[in-house]
Amino acid sequence: MSKRVLVVDDEPCIADTLAAILRQSNYDAVACYDGSSALATCHAAPPALIISDVVMPGMTGIDLAIQVRQQYPDCKILLFSGMATTADLLEEARGQGYDFELIAKPINPKDLLAKMTA
Repeated sequence: MSKRVLVVDDEPCIADTLAAILRQSNYDAVACYDGSSALATCHAAPPALIISDVVMPGMTGIDLAIQVRQQYPDCKILLFSGMATTADLLEEARGQGYDFELIAKPINPKDLLAKMTA
């Protein structure tokens, strides 16, 4: 296995499917279903990359990304969302000095793998 990747989505089917696809491509991928469990997983074993949904109950993907960036500045972060409200959340994060890349849902697994290595 190569790089540790954390996939975070409040829809377990999406998180589990993406993690399985990444494992087939030799990534050490772990699925989490909310921001709090993702942070706990990071503390146990920091990932090289986090792929997170933006709109989740409780902690948003952007809130998660900001906390991860503060604690693990070398961790790459890719956010994905199918919701239009995401633009406002991203702009708010930019206002705080954080700039994250956003991928539109749904994403083709080949396109995701290409983004991960970019």
